[in-house]
Amino acid sequence: MKPPNEKYAPASLNRPDSGRTKKKVLIMPAAKNFRIILVALTLLLLAAPSVTLAKSKVILDTDMVVLYDDGVALMMLANHPDIDLLGVTIVSGNTWVPDGAAYALGQLELLNRPDVPVAMGVRWPLRPSRYENIRLERKMFGYSSDYIGCFAKTPPASYLDAYRAEFGGTPTIKPVDAPAVNFLIDTIKANPHQVTVLAIGPCTNLAIAVRISPEIIPLIKSVVYMGGAFDVPGNTTPAAEFNFWFDPEAAKICLRAPFPDQLIVPLDVCEKYHFNKDIFDRITAPDTPIARMFKKKYAPRFDADPEYTRLVWDTIAAAAVIDPTLITARQTRYVDVNSDYGLDYGRSLSYKIQGPAGTQKARILFEINEKNFWNLMTSLLTK
Repeated sequence: MKPPNEKYAPASLNRPDSGRTKKKVLIMPAAKNFRIILVALTLLLLAAPSVTLAKSKVILDTDMVVLYDDGVALMMLANHPDIDLLGVTIVSGNTWVPDGAAYALGQLELLNRPDVPVAMGVRWPLRPSRYENIRLERKMFGYSSDYIGCFAKTPPASYLDAYRAEFGGTPTIKPVDAPAVNFLIDTIKANPHQVTVLAIGPCTNLAIAVRISPEIIPLIKSVVYMGGAFDVPGNTTPAAEFNFWFDPEAAKICLRAPFPDQLIVPLDVCEKYHFNKDIFDRITAPDTPIARMFKKKYAPRFDADPEYTRLVWDTIAAAAVIDPTLITARQTRYVDVNSDYGLDYGRSLSYKIQGPAGTQKARILFEINEKNFWNLMTSLLTK
C-alpha cells in the first residue's frame, strides 16, 4: 500500500540496478497539499485571539443606588466589551432590596441592556432584629457617621413603587422570578471556574448561597469585595466600614469560605481617590443619557461649590475586575471579621502571618493607578 500523499517518481528516474529491485523514489507533497496546510494554519492563528480574549463572566452583587457608586459600577461593567455581565443580584444595604431592584432596572434601561437579569435577594441581615434595635446599638457602640443606609428608611411596598418614585412610570423590564441566592448558585454551577462575583454591598446573598450549596465554593473563579477597613478607621463606627458593618456575620462566612481567589477593596484604597468637577466635566461633555443623569444629580452641587468632591468606593472595585493592571499596591493577608456583638462589631481583621483557625488568605488592595482609573471610568461612561 502506498503511504498517503506519496507519489512515485516518473519512470525515467528509476534507474535499473542489476539484480536489485527498482527503488521507489518519493517526492514532496503536491502544491495543493501545501495550500491546504497553510489555510489550516491560518485558521488556527485567527481563532487563537478569540480564545485568549474571551469575555470575563461577572455577577454584580449590590445594594444598588442611582449613579455613585453602585450605579456607576454597573454602567462600567455593562458598557465594557470584554465583560459578560451575567446578572445583577440585589441585597439590602445602602437601599432596601425593592429600591435597589428598581434602580438597577432603570439604569439597565438607560444603557439599553434589558438582557441583563436582575434578581431580588435577601432583605434582612443575618442577625435577628438588627433593624429594630439599630438605634440602641448605635448608642451603645458609638458611630463615626450618621449614615446607616436603608436602616434609616421604611422599606417600600414593592420595586414598582420605588421605580415610580425615582424614574416615573413602569419599568419595561422586570426582575427574574428566581431569588438572588438561587440565581447565584445556578449561574455559578452553569459556568464552573469562570464566574467572578463582585460583591459591592453587604455579603448576605453570597453567604446564604455558600451555606445552602457549599459545592459552589471551588467553582467560583474569584470573589471581589468592596468592604472593610484594615489599616484605617471605619466609616460607620470607629471600628467598622459600612458593608461589613451592615452584616458582619455574612461577611465572616464569606471571608472564611475557601474560595480559589479573594480580592478585597477596602477603605484603605477607596478613601484616596475623589470624584471632582474635572471628572464631572469629562463625563458630561457629550450629550448622552448618562451625561444627562449626571447633570441632574451633580450639576447643582458643583454650581453651589466647584470644589465639591466625593468618594467613589464601588467603582474602584469594578475597575479592578475590568482591568487588574490598575492595581499598583496590594498585600496578601489572612482576613476575618469580628462578629461579636460589641464595640468592635463588624471590624475587619487581618494577619500578615497565620491567622486564627478557619481564616483564609485574601489579596487586599491598597493603591491603584489613578490616572488610568479615571480614564477607564470616563471612557466607559461616555459611550
